[in-house]
Amino acid sequence: MSEVKISAETRNEFGKGAARRIRRDSKVPGVLYGHGSDPLHLTLPGHDLLLALRTPNVLIALDIDGKTNELAIPKSVQRDPIKGFLEHVDLLLVKRGEKVTVEIPVHTEGELAAGGNLLEHVLNALPVETEATHIPESVTVSVEGLEAGASILAKDITLPKGTTLAVEEDAVVLQVLASQAEEAAEGEETEGEEVAEA
Repeated sequence: MSEVKISAETRNEFGKGAARRIRRDSKVPGVLYGHGSDPLHLTLPGHDLLLALRTPNVLIALDIDGKTNELAIPKSVQRDPIKGFLEHVDLLLVKRGEKVTVEIPVHTEGELAAGGNLLEHVLNALPVETEATHIPESVTVSVEGLEAGASILAKDITLPKGTTLAVEEDAVVLQVLASQAEEAAEGEETEGEEVAEA
């Protein structure tokens, strides 16, 4: 995974008023924390940060006040619920070679068995432990030919080298559901049987 370089400034103003002023300047307030150090309050360029966050678990090379360089990954991102702009970001300080626990997106490929079955993503993202500078962007799982009732567990997913599961091996990631038309038909049959018994 490539690093995205972003220039950041330390900030000394806090509170809603200060945050609003920062956002008016097309910037985003953020906090950098980790490794037992005191949290560092930052102001980051909004557009650059928005582009960087399009990549899940992006590795950000921060140039802070032109003096120090730190590596970080986004841990929490707050967006405006209506307009979608960035309101605040929490960044986790990482070191090269260090292992981190992150969630990586699960993508699927292939077609389910015929019959209008539905694929349910029980986990949209898979918790894994991996090296901070080699976080996989995603994992791809084949669902080719799977029928209703089939499921894919965390242990069934092939992970890149150096990446391990950070969730129970038997956790269900994907499952195939019967189409609702079939479920409705089965439900009507069951109701009919109950009436007959009565």
